[in-house]
Amino acid sequence: MADERRVLCEVSGAVATLTINRPDKLNALDGATIRELAEAADRVAVDPAIRAVIVTGAGEKSFVAGADIAEMQAMTEAEALDFSERGQRCVATFERMSKASIAAVNGFALGGGTELALACDVIYASENARFGQPEVNLGVIPGFGGSQRLALRVGWGKANELMFSGDVITAPEALRIGLCEAVFPLAELRSRAMALAEKIAKKGPLAVAAVKRVRGQGLEAEARAFATLFGTADQKEGMTAFLAKRAAVFKGS
Repeated sequence: MADERRVLCEVSGAVATLTINRPDKLNALDGATIRELAEAADRVAVDPAIRAVIVTGAGEKSFVAGADIAEMQAMTEAEALDFSERGQRCVATFERMSKASIAAVNGFALGGGTELALACDVIYASENARFGQPEVNLGVIPGFGGSQRLALRVGWGKANELMFSGDVITAPEALRIGLCEAVFPLAELRSRAMALAEKIAKKGPLAVAAVKRVRGQGLEAEARAFATLFGTADQKEGMTAFLAKRAAVFKGS
């Protein structure tokens, strides 16, 4: 019997993998899926044993094909506002959590799928991945943060081109414009994402959290965070281990 949960959570060591599990619907985000994803993201965000998070989609065709159009079609303005705000809060969890988040895009990442990937810190894509913000084809615009985060990735000109045209682009084109960090064969995608997550999980968690906290905040914020870390046991361990030519063991304190 197939697992009916909309979001699966698997923990391996210090890495949690969240899988959107609606392959028959190309993992489209309806209200129930957004709720389950938000709950799962909140749990891993506060779990001190988890130091990196991977987000991916079930099956071999789709990461997240977008928001569920069948559910959205009859929404009123008030319902659409609530849906957008809940979607924004959900994807923002991956951006705001103190641990690194990696999107393993294994197929279609359209609309809300691209928006979910954009909220993650690193985007790895399979060769069959497709990205796009095609909302204009439906008479609407991105509602889960894409109108803002896409430009941070690719610049306003390219973001405007994609959002105005509704074009869907291939993984190699996404790599060329900076929308993803790497492209791998589908069979290698999860193992590559896991390898990066495991590498990050061995680094100083307070330092990883500080990088996320200060990015975009300016040089003063960077200097303050840099100095604050010198009051931690992790900093002492990291530099002592370096000088002793051994691997550091970080405890997040």
